[in-house]
Amino acid sequence: MLEKGTKNRLPPWIRIRVNCGGAREEVHSILSGLKLNTVCSSARCPNLSECWHHRTATFMILGDECTRNCKFCAVTHGPRPAPPDPDEPRRLAEAAAKMNLKFVVVTSVTRDDLPDGGAAHFAAVIRELRGKLPEAGIEVLTPDFNGNREHLNLVLAARPSVFNHNVETVERLSASIRNKATYRRTLEVLRMAAEDGDGTPVKSGLMVGLGETDGEVLQTLRDLRHAGVSILTIGQYLPPSDAHWPLDRYVEPAVFEQWGRFAGELGFTSVASAPLVRSSYRAGELVR
Repeated sequence: MLEKGTKNRLPPWIRIRVNCGGAREEVHSILSGLKLNTVCSSARCPNLSECWHHRTATFMILGDECTRNCKFCAVTHGPRPAPPDPDEPRRLAEAAAKMNLKFVVVTSVTRDDLPDGGAAHFAAVIRELRGKLPEAGIEVLTPDFNGNREHLNLVLAARPSVFNHNVETVERLSASIRNKATYRRTLEVLRMAAEDGDGTPVKSGLMVGLGETDGEVLQTLRDLRHAGVSILTIGQYLPPSDAHWPLDRYVEPAVFEQWGRFAGELGFTSVASAPLVRSSYRAGELVR
């Protein structure tokens, strides 16, 4: 456990790049002009400057208000978000084309208020992207759709290049940190995606520094691999504010490297394990 006052002192191996300039401003202009949300800004991602500087971003669909309130997440929450915007898929594809993206990552807020959890909207986005950028890779990072296989298959049937759903943390902490989502249901969603996705690679990720032990991390990796996950991300948790789940520890880079090697031994085909890794960080490079 971190001593009082140390959580605001970043260790030397965490260096957040702040990039300014034309590319970042151009991305901001495209996104704001087309009224699109990104998880980069809504979740206060530490890699925003770097990614936007390189003309990439992770689109966040279905509004900017989540029906769940997970204790690690900075995204706004509320019980009655605005209805989905039927024109959002078209605008998102237009933005991706203007940014000349070769790999597009799309996530969403959780929409438990919708009958299908937003699955059909995800599928519409994939279809629009396929029409506008037929050569681009498309990764979707979805909520759990309450474990509904039919709704999950609406997304898989649209043939994303990668299906991603995050486990977030170890089993012991999951109920305390995640709202409504469960560790076992996440594993089941990943298993169903591996079974029903017709070869679509399945991806998941977790944060560390929330109070887990190293042994629990290794068990989580075993569970994910057993569920059929082949692409893995592990990164350092950084609390968005003092009101969020407190930071327990900073994990040293050497430990991330050990976990990465262990994941490779388990059979994961692609692994990103480092302090500033996030679920969508350099997603296209990880798939390649």
